[in-house]
Amino acid sequence: YMGTQFMIHTNPARFAMNLTVIDCHAAGEPARVVVDGFPPVPGDSMLEKRNYIMEHLDHIRKLLLTEPRGYPCQNANIIFPSKVAAWGVVIMEHNKVYPAMSGHNMICVATALLQTGRVEMKYPETNFTLEAPVGLINIRAKCHNGKATQITLTNAPSFVEHLDVQVNVPQIGNVRADIAFGGMWYAVVKADSIGLDISAANGKQICRLGEMIKTATREQYPVSHPLIDYKGCDIMVFRAPSTDSSKSHARNAVVMSNGVLDWNNEQTWTGMIDRSPCGTGTCAVMATMYARGEIGLDEDFVHESIVGTTFIGRLIREEVVAGRRAVIPEISGQAWITQFCQVVLDETDPFQMGFTVSDIWSA
Repeated sequence: YMGTQFMIHTNPARFAMNLTVIDCHAAGEPARVVVDGFPPVPGDSMLEKRNYIMEHLDHIRKLLLTEPRGYPCQNANIIFPSKVAAWGVVIMEHNKVYPAMSGHNMICVATALLQTGRVEMKYPETNFTLEAPVGLINIRAKCHNGKATQITLTNAPSFVEHLDVQVNVPQIGNVRADIAFGGMWYAVVKADSIGLDISAANGKQICRLGEMIKTATREQYPVSHPLIDYKGCDIMVFRAPSTDSSKSHARNAVVMSNGVLDWNNEQTWTGMIDRSPCGTGTCAVMATMYARGEIGLDEDFVHESIVGTTFIGRLIREEVVAGRRAVIPEISGQAWITQFCQVVLDETDPFQMGFTVSDIWSA
């Protein structure tokens, strides 16, 4: 035991970057929340800041998410003052994906801000707003004894762009998919339609097939959000029924990219699985269900992840987005802080932007 203060016996000037980070996980999926040390970013909105960071500061995303500081399933969130909300958030993921919105990331951000006093915690419930690139996200947090015990977020409008399209995927054949926006652009596929079992033991197969289907869907059915500059598909979700022993309504596996798929290089035909039930994925799934009449407003939808954790989704009202029928979803879940740290970059470090190796990353 070294006491309550940790002395760093080095010259701070050696660090080209020094980021104050709160690491969390929501339902098993990690997220880093950067609360200090990020360079100034121009832009009045989080969408403008997102666009600037993508073009000029993407090396910081690589530093935070790739080795030796990160790993394939890591995410990062940069916290900024906001003119229209308690705080603003720019979300970073692998493969230069900067989501318009992410449910598990926002649950982690809200938890970190509440439990470190950056948002005043009120009992039994704290209400505030965060600004994401997609717009304002209302937060309702149940709080007890200094802990955020449940975060409920009201997402931006979710809507379906295509139902039941046929996607031709090399080595798989024709795959039936829906394309929906839930904060990111999702290809939504029933796992049993391609003979796939959603289980942790099938992780490698899920990643391989999911990344192939997602890439083929993006190539054959490109989509763009009608109100903001956001193109897809940039993510996909396999759907599956719940098990007999489960209290959920359905299971899922969301496949995300950690590299660029090259059809001429099978080693790149892989990705990674969201450990959580995925907030925006749940919103996209509910949007497709609503379009088919499989779920109504104000009904709980318990969605289970590949590791058995759950989020609760609910559609609270209809809206119209550029002529499209849309729904406003809520997502409820919980996050836990896992560590407080300073992520630093020594000026002599040979890995100024991190690195990847194809044993655990897409080549």
